[in-house]
Amino acid sequence: MHFDAPLQLQSGASLHHYDLSFETYGTLNAERSNAVLICHALNASHHVAGVYAGQAKSEGWWNSMIGPGKAVDTARFFVIGVNNLGSCFGSTGPMHTNPDTGQVYGADFPVVTVEDWVNAQARLLDALGIQTLAAVMGGSLGGMQALSWALQYPDRLRHAVVVASAPNLTAENIAFNEVARRAIVTDPDFHGGNFYQHGTVPKRGLRIARMIGHITYLSDDVMNEKFGRQLTAVPRPAALAAAAATAATAEEAATASAYRYSTLDAEFQIESYLRYQGDKFADYFDANTYLLITRALDYFDPARTYGGDLSHALARATCKFLLVSFTTDWRFAPQRSREIVKALLDNRRDVSYAEIDAPHGHDAFLLDDPRYHSVVSAYFQQVDQGLGT
Repeated sequence: MHFDAPLQLQSGASLHHYDLSFETYGTLNAERSNAVLICHALNASHHVAGVYAGQAKSEGWWNSMIGPGKAVDTARFFVIGVNNLGSCFGSTGPMHTNPDTGQVYGADFPVVTVEDWVNAQARLLDALGIQTLAAVMGGSLGGMQALSWALQYPDRLRHAVVVASAPNLTAENIAFNEVARRAIVTDPDFHGGNFYQHGTVPKRGLRIARMIGHITYLSDDVMNEKFGRQLTAVPRPAALAAAAATAATAEEAATASAYRYSTLDAEFQIESYLRYQGDKFADYFDANTYLLITRALDYFDPARTYGGDLSHALARATCKFLLVSFTTDWRFAPQRSREIVKALLDNRRDVSYAEIDAPHGHDAFLLDDPRYHSVVSAYFQQVDQGLGT
């Protein structure tokens, strides 16, 4: 959907024209009361469920959660997935042409925040004729958007479902994001964010950024269970050293030594896995988008304008809440969800909270854990029952 009315951003800049890519699932009822907005996390998109006809490996990123008969049942709800501004999956972002200049935005794309995304999503709902949402739901960064919806538009939603999220990032989380960003901006192919004009892609930086991210998404238990200290088929250091020692010429020795150092970093299976994830990510994700979205994560902090008082900040919320966390999620630890729960209870809000004992780390919110899905399913049955009231 194209928008011509300028969108004022928190940074003070504005987008004069922009597009939002979105998908819908299910049917909007006559009262327009059964809409559920799904907010995506860092590297996801508007394609939250189902598959694209004729396209291999096109399953929506939350397909286990959303669909006919699933926890968020599209036989009952009209589900909307929106790609955020600044992303690289269809909505206006750094890869697109700035209509005001005729040039690709690149590094000049304005800074965007969670609050900006929520405002843009609200405009899309206006255009779709949806005034009130049955629920807003998201995991991780998507959960931050769901929380922000409850604060920015308290009269426009009945329920907020916040999964594996937090009221702000810890210093450790910001540090991980900064290391990943530095990997990108120091890649010689980055060219100050204007790599499009140079016909390059900072793939080395993107690979490292993704590898860092994956380490934080998985728990230590899952890493050990999946990979442990298992080796790949790469020759062991001793064999490589022996090859160098027995080389007939200096050239052969140099070749063997170079081979050793080029393969050692992929000797263990976990290293090979991280390389694979990094390579795959660098082929489809935009570097400037990564910088923008991780900054939006860093900036989100609704309590900041209230002197750090989260209870005061959440006093604006009037909807009902479900929060879900996972015991081994050390990036968005359960105590962060409990901070939100306490702040809402301080304001006597209706809150349900589930802490799932799952081994998968932060990625658990994307997986098909029966206990987790049962909690969400039961909650959405209540949402459905309340549509007529």
